Amino acid sequence: MQIRTVKSFLVHPGRGKNLCFVKIETDEGIHGWGECYTQSDRDSAIVAHIEQLTRYLVGRDPMHIKHFLQVAYDDFAGRRGALDFYSALSGIEQALWDITGKKLGVPVYTLLGGACRNRIRVYANGWYEGANTPEALAQKAKEVVARGFTALKFDPIPGPWRTYISKEVEQRAIENVRAVREAVGPEIDILVEIHRRLAPMHALTIAREIERYRPFWFEEPVLAENIDALAMVKHAVSLPVVTGEELYTKFEFREVFEKQAADIINPDVCNCGGILELKEIAAMAEPYFVAVSPHNYNSTVVGLAATIQVSACIPNFLITEYFLNLESFGQAITPTPFVVHNSYIQLPEAPGLGIEVDEAALASHPYRPFPPRAIREYHQEGP
Repeated sequence: MQIRTVKSFLVHPGRGKNLCFVKIETDEGIHGWGECYTQSDRDSAIVAHIEQLTRYLVGRDPMHIKHFLQVAYDDFAGRRGALDFYSALSGIEQALWDITGKKLGVPVYTLLGGACRNRIRVYANGWYEGANTPEALAQKAKEVVARGFTALKFDPIPGPWRTYISKEVEQRAIENVRAVREAVGPEIDILVEIHRRLAPMHALTIAREIERYRPFWFEEPVLAENIDALAMVKHAVSLPVVTGEELYTKFEFREVFEKQAADIINPDVCNCGGILELKEIAAMAEPYFVAVSPHNYNSTVVGLAATIQVSACIPNFLITEYFLNLESFGQAITPTPFVVHNSYIQLPEAPGLGIEVDEAALASHPYRPFPPRAIREYHQEGP
């Protein structure tokens, strides 16, 4: 079996960012789907990487996955990784696993050692858009719980992402966490997201104040580029600290484990290097007693499918991400969408990733460029 064609699809789901899918076709008629992580304004660069990687794929046996990954890193990337490269590589890698599972007639998790669980717990994200007050956040949180979710994540800090914030912004963040906790009650898990935006002094102030509201975790309080600062925050607070969505491959996670800088890691299968890389990162985390909660700001179709396959077979899996604001788009592009019931998704049993994508449906959601952003927007709150 040989790879015949590689296609990419950059589509807009109607809100948020553009999404990038990859389809690989073989000379035996078997095809595979993958998804690449995207960021606003950097999505077309990922497509360019897919197109250029195609010459390393056509004619190759799609089941030689590990060898392709090494060739791509050594010969294509020249051993220089970056978001655009790893996102493209991750989507391609998922498609190769999808083909392999379909060829052998088994789910990907069977090829990775078999399932440790028959359902995957998910938390809701993408639900608090437009909630600009504690009261609005509280109301939206109640609506998420009413849909059956037992865990939800949100960023409580108002305003643009800045390293240094005022006392007023700190206090609003604390009030937002309080409002959500009081709205959903003590049994619902609330996951607090900081998005790597803060200097340690602000992260510590907020963390210590919200400890009383018992959040499930405190995610990415500071940039992972400074592991010592992250470790300092982790050891100074009584909340589980998460990091990992901006780290790629096992090499970048090594120092996090060695310095015991996090309790939980959240690598993204659509940018960390793919399915096998996520599994290997999870295996590295095990002896350090670090749990794995895959990040998944991707579609509720292919990206979620790949996440589920890995989550099924790693012993230290905790919970994964489900974006409510992308759910309707996901249902429109696949004949077999995943169903969330009481915050769980049943493990698929179909071969490969267990999901298919309707190409015609993708065509009805064309790419959308983002509007200009005048520089004056940034002068309101500093550089």
